[in-house]
Amino acid sequence: MANPGTDRNPSRTTVLFALIGLGILALMFASACLGSATFSISTVLQSILGSESVHPVHQQIIIDFRLPRILTALLAGAALATAGLVMQTVFRNPLADPFVLGVNSGASLGVALVLLALAPTGLSLIDGLNVSGQFIIVCASTAGAAVTLFVVLGLSRKVDIMSVLIIGLMISYTVGALVSILMFFSMAERLQSFITWAFGDYGNVSWTQMQVFAPAILCGLIASAALMKPLDALLLGEHYAESIGTRTKPARFMALLSASLLAGTVTGFCGPIGFLGIAAPHLSRSLFQTSNHRILIPASIAIGAFLSLAADLVSRGPGLEFVLPLNAITALVGAPIIITALMKQRSLKRLF
Repeated sequence: MANPGTDRNPSRTTVLFALIGLGILALMFASACLGSATFSISTVLQSILGSESVHPVHQQIIIDFRLPRILTALLAGAALATAGLVMQTVFRNPLADPFVLGVNSGASLGVALVLLALAPTGLSLIDGLNVSGQFIIVCASTAGAAVTLFVVLGLSRKVDIMSVLIIGLMISYTVGALVSILMFFSMAERLQSFITWAFGDYGNVSWTQMQVFAPAILCGLIASAALMKPLDALLLGEHYAESIGTRTKPARFMALLSASLLAGTVTGFCGPIGFLGIAAPHLSRSLFQTSNHRILIPASIAIGAFLSLAADLVSRGPGLEFVLPLNAITALVGAPIIITALMKQRSLKRLF
């Protein structure tokens, strides 16, 4: 059983955070410079500063397309990593991730109803929808995730935590089955639209949508950070947590609510981004050698942002005229790292 304890090596922790921060900064510049069109760092900086010496088209690409994408990748990675950490702690299960409560399946059902059941024949997610098409997709995805989450969260106040895990999985399977039926009876054009959304993409969030996306993510991150002490107590078991004065049911509910807000927002705007929620927390524990949430939450935020930026950069590599599926890249980039980390760790028992 884990004992959160304190940071035994603060200097090592500081160095790790500094290195991860430098890595994130390097990836941000690389993401701004590289892609189907390549720019120098000076061009990027001049565009951000509003210099008139930069070609207007180049400035528009950097300001209106790449910067929102970079910020989306940062926030989405941080959100999914934090949601994954919170859920692994609450369930005391190293395999828990943000979608175990049905976020992924609920969002998929909402989008499937719009694209597969309600959309006019031949609609395409990219160019077949009207001006408000992307907004409709976001609303449908968020609504589907929210309905599923409220059902699970409502039940979480009445049953034990393992029952919540099983209920979430059963709801996910049920909703996934409904989506599969819709896909089976769908026309090819509509099916392609849905598959495109399901691949996941950070390029769908504009500056206008960022006004909703960013505050929602920040609220979820702040709420999770406020639960550091209850999460440390829950990691030691509900009976122990209650013995030291932690109100376990309210703490558990708020933890699941914050994780749901984070994962649901990302899924609504970016599609179902997999893997980051389970990978980043494990990598954080392996690197920082602690189960103290005062360190793990900021560590997961930083590592989640790093992995998210790296995966997005690979998905739209220099010279590519197309964007590879983000979900495929997150697994290809992160899986070897996590396998290596777990092999070095040898056992997760002392962290749970």
